[in-house]
Amino acid sequence: MVIPPSRTRQTLLEICVDDAEGVAAVAAAGGDRIELCGALALGGLTPSAALVARAVGSGVPVHAMVRPRDGDFRYDASDIALATDEIGRLVAQGVAGVVVGAMADEHRLDLDILARWRDVAKDVAIILHRAIDLVDDPVAAVEAVAALGYDHILTSGGAPTAEEGATVIAEMVRAADGRLAIIAGSGVSADNVGRLIAATGVNAVHASASARSPWGDSRIEAMGFAGGPRRRTDPARISALRQAIERN
Repeated sequence: MVIPPSRTRQTLLEICVDDAEGVAAVAAAGGDRIELCGALALGGLTPSAALVARAVGSGVPVHAMVRPRDGDFRYDASDIALATDEIGRLVAQGVAGVVVGAMADEHRLDLDILARWRDVAKDVAIILHRAIDLVDDPVAAVEAVAALGYDHILTSGGAPTAEEGATVIAEMVRAADGRLAIIAGSGVSADNVGRLIAATGVNAVHASASARSPWGDSRIEAMGFAGGPRRRTDPARISALRQAIERN
């Protein structure tokens, strides 16, 4: 059974979704914010205009992914122009924030592009996504991102999961010193969220709260489409996360 959300809370729960069903699940089960993406199976791309409209209409604050293609985060001029246009369109649609990331090479953020996108998104929050987990020193990168005027950083502390990266996340929280919010994400569940909050001091966590769909169609893969069972947002998992956070 899904427990109705409490509105008195300290740690914000953000749920990433990529379809209308997920949007409805977050609204019903107590998520505080939606990170809206297209194609989470590819790591999240810019969502469609119709999905953005559905999410904004849900009443839950929406942070929309801006990622014009899959693959790495080293963007050429056409990628940058497209992402810049996407930011403007998302802001016009009423999102509360946009989620971006760009790398100069395999180990450094592209601060020039990130600064440009901060200017374009001046009327909404701007979030650096887990591209920061690819840099050599995520803690040192916090200072540069804060100086650009970013509002949030989503991170697993440079590790595959936030629980594994908890020590680094705690250092990032200290480096941020209240200038921006550090959001712990990757592998966050009801089983570990309490320990994660206690270990890191974050005031926001990010999770998919999803379960693998029991069905798939082998013909889809055989025809060259992305196939296999999808993951679907699970309201019960959102509710369990909400309860675990409130027990912390």
